[in-house]
Amino acid sequence: MTYCISDIHGHYDLFCRLMDAVRFGGDDTLYILGDAVDKGPQSVRLAKLLLSINNAVYLAGNHEYDFLKYYRGLMRQTTDYDGVLQKLRAYFPDGALLDWETIDRLEFLPFYAETETFIGVHAGVPMQKDRLLPLARATCEQLVYDRRFKDVGVLPQGGKCVLYGHTPVRYLTGKDEILFYPRGGVPKKSGSIADYCKVHLDMGTSMSGVLGCVRTEDCRCFYVHD
Repeated sequence: MTYCISDIHGHYDLFCRLMDAVRFGGDDTLYILGDAVDKGPQSVRLAKLLLSINNAVYLAGNHEYDFLKYYRGLMRQTTDYDGVLQKLRAYFPDGALLDWETIDRLEFLPFYAETETFIGVHAGVPMQKDRLLPLARATCEQLVYDRRFKDVGVLPQGGKCVLYGHTPVRYLTGKDEILFYPRGGVPKKSGSIADYCKVHLDMGTSMSGVLGCVRTEDCRCFYVHD
């Protein structure tokens, strides 16, 4: 089975509980749509775990991107690499766990994923009017920072379903629930991911204490709470 999750933000324990709830195993695939780090207490521990899961695809979000910008800025200004590592460790509450291998692997995170049935991205994808454009046309900044894509009137047509996070769903609906946007003429609770133009996954976990994911084969949602 295939699962998508976004904006875990260092909530290591909630993530582990959610994976237990879905019984995630070696035959499954997990897509993490960015922002696994920052805000929560165990960003580095979580990032190291995600990077160790062979059947997981970890995408960059704006918080990974901002951390890497900070890292690259430090590296341009010094040759004291031990000092750089100490500054980077101060970036996260559990920064003592940070090492060069983890930083190197974060540097090579992809910015989007595309499967036969959906596109995964942190924030937004390139569009012209209501049509999706090739992902190769997007800048990495658009993929991690775009705030317009989450607007209720932005409904990409004629392409694969786009799964994304970046902005807590509660800001749009007042609820901490995954938000589906069905295509015209499609039942609101379809079990086919192809029947949706986009799916919004950010549960605002640091505020809500809720973490959720969706299984793309049947669009079933799973949640855990603090």
